[in-house]
Amino acid sequence: MFTGIIETLGVVKDIKKEQSNLHFYIESPISNELKIDQSVAHNGVCLTVVEVANNVHKVTAIDETLRKTNLGFLQIGDIVNLERCMPANGRFDGHIVQGHVDQTATCIEKTDQQGSWLFTFQYDTSTNNITVEKGSITVNGISLTVVNSQKDKFSVAIIPYTIEHTNLKFVEEGDIVNLEFDIVGKYVSKIMALRD
Repeated sequence: MFTGIIETLGVVKDIKKEQSNLHFYIESPISNELKIDQSVAHNGVCLTVVEVANNVHKVTAIDETLRKTNLGFLQIGDIVNLERCMPANGRFDGHIVQGHVDQTATCIEKTDQQGSWLFTFQYDTSTNNITVEKGSITVNGISLTVVNSQKDKFSVAIIPYTIEHTNLKFVEEGDIVNLEFDIVGKYVSKIMALRD
């Protein structure tokens, strides 16, 4: 389980394809601290560390993960958001994040508001995922608050600290991001659908 508070950034040093899988080699300030079989969120995707050496860790994304996330678009040199699992005695500074990306979205607007940034993302509604005003949403693994919820899109306001310490600073209009919708909202939506 994660909280959506990004711990550090990593750089994609290499990508190797093996059948339908992609192996990512990520260099980061925490890579040498990681252990084999440890779960780490990469752009919000929970992946298992399978190798650690020389400040670089290796993770593998299978076809199912690549189809539902933006990991398949990564290139060498790209920056990814990293977060280790929350310890049992940790604090929830964000919200409950599982590391299970529901779908991707496209950035359709990025506006500099002279002290903050407003991002608007559009997503496919056929999966029945929803956002609510002032509710939680995870974008590329970042716990954010929805400020404008519409049927197939939503906006989030980003403070300078978040821009500086996450890969949102590199996201431009047309870019693809990972979304994980609030788990409480997903349960409520499922219950309501079963009632109908």
